[in-house]
Amino acid sequence: MHNHSANSETSNQRIGWVFVLNVSFTIIEFIGGMLTNSTAIMADAVHDLGDSLAIGSAWFLSWLAKKDADDSFSYGYQRLSLLGALINGVVLIAGSIWVLIQAIPRLFDPVMPSVNGMFALAVLGVLVNGFAAYKLSSGKTLNEKVLNWHLLEDVFGWVAVLIVSVTLMFVEVPLLDALLAIGFTLYVLFNVVKNTTTVTKFFLQAVPEQGLLEKVRKELLALDSVTSIHHEHAWSLDGESTVFTAHLSVESPLDAIEQVEIKS
Repeated sequence: MHNHSANSETSNQRIGWVFVLNVSFTIIEFIGGMLTNSTAIMADAVHDLGDSLAIGSAWFLSWLAKKDADDSFSYGYQRLSLLGALINGVVLIAGSIWVLIQAIPRLFDPVMPSVNGMFALAVLGVLVNGFAAYKLSSGKTLNEKVLNWHLLEDVFGWVAVLIVSVTLMFVEVPLLDALLAIGFTLYVLFNVVKNTTTVTKFFLQAVPEQGLLEKVRKELLALDSVTSIHHEHAWSLDGESTVFTAHLSVESPLDAIEQVEIKS
């Protein structure tokens, strides 16, 4: 028990440091994007804003998840992670639409960004996100592993901005800035819409896996003590834990071993 608490505190500290780092840099990105007049940097800023929300949610929920179920939340607090994911999705969708509104007109009327500022921010972006990913790379929790992939994705995004900024130093093709912003935003938007759709289904208590009810039904009816099953329901608590309820008809009162067999 003691070791588990120590590991949790270490995980919270790592996620906390990365959260502060990411939020601080996101603010710099938005300011830098406006000063350099680069839609590619603004697109990265919106994506990093979403990552900041995800990291902040993970940080808060890693603490809240320690709380036991109570009279107010009989299933515990795991489902709050879905709420965080939904809020994150809505913010990212709104931000992505805003970036597209800014970037698409520049396809027809390209504006040259401040290349030196763009280059400096790109280098800083690679360093900050690379360091944040390194901080989480030693983590063993699922939260840290997922967030680490988010941060590595950010590193690749900034590498793309870096390549474009270097290219613009030698070739004046301002269209590249808008194309990168649109391409990166569409990539983010596609994944966010897909994930938000999944989260919405969980909120509506959809069956988390196709064919799950039929599979469980067959397994229960295969037990000698079960004669029939009805009112089956299955839904996901948080995208990982699944809740299943049903009414079973049995031949006779079950002993403790038979009850465990059914529940397993």
